[in-house]
Amino acid sequence: MARTSRLLLLLSLLQARRDWPGTELAARLEIAPRTLRRDIDRLREMGYRIDATKGPYGGYRLAAGSELPPLLFDDDQAVAIGLALRVAAGSGADIAEASSRALTTVRQVMPDRLRRRIDAIAFAPVRDSTAEPVAPVRPETLALLSEAVRARRILRLDDDSADHVDPRAPRRVEPHALVTWRSRWYLLAWDERSEDWRVFRADRMRPRTSLGPRFTRRRVPGDDAAAFVSARFRGSVSGDAWPCVGTVTLGLPAREVTPFAGDGTVLDLGDGRCRLRSGSWSWAALAAALGRFDAPITDVEPRDLAEAFAGQASRFARAAASPS
Repeated sequence: MARTSRLLLLLSLLQARRDWPGTELAARLEIAPRTLRRDIDRLREMGYRIDATKGPYGGYRLAAGSELPPLLFDDDQAVAIGLALRVAAGSGADIAEASSRALTTVRQVMPDRLRRRIDAIAFAPVRDSTAEPVAPVRPETLALLSEAVRARRILRLDDDSADHVDPRAPRRVEPHALVTWRSRWYLLAWDERSEDWRVFRADRMRPRTSLGPRFTRRRVPGDDAAAFVSARFRGSVSGDAWPCVGTVTLGLPAREVTPFAGDGTVLDLGDGRCRLRSGSWSWAALAAALGRFDAPITDVEPRDLAEAFAGQASRFARAAASPS
């Protein structure tokens, strides 16, 4: 085997496993131990940090270095990196330009078969035009929040929210998790002042760069930070589920209801009818959401939902009777 090919194979083996006995590596490469040592030294000269372990079963381990050396990826890894870089622009982090440059660099050295695989997956991100515009979060801010979560260090935030007593003094929180949801970044933290869990939008935060003392990690309700944040957006305090869930029969075929059912479930009853189970943050909101199907509604459960329909009917009747 040519030396260049042998070095590439050696690097690939070192990346595939944490520890390699020297004798096993030499056997895989079909070379003498002395040649293996010379090849290891050559990789070190190229910027790879390779630690050696001594003893009768001594070997080698590829470790993290001070700079990023050339890397080897198999086909699936290369395609995954290419696709990840393409979708990174919509992640909510301010890395669109850096992602584009990185993708150009990766594609430049890819063989044609891999470039075709990436280019064949064409997609266009759909943006919610009704949603509030989100300012991309700087990578430095995300790194600071992640470090505070990892190290369990108090984070101080400059906060203008209405419930903050003194806007001039920073809010002190215990950061527990960084969560992404619909291209937004959120910090789940225990607020020392209110003594309760709070969810902060990262694009609205102004964290102080100096971290505070360490804190003792608390148990996140449900033991799942992502589920807890999702539940807060649903208006639920008991779990990642809508607080108000009801079931109705709609006078529409299931195929016409399913595309607009969201996270609800649709059961085809035949004869142009279906049974829809759905949820919302309040009974009034659920009744309004179900009324948008503009079809006969029967078999309403539970009673709270039926009463919400009655309230909506009275409200709509008053609106229809009001002068223009």
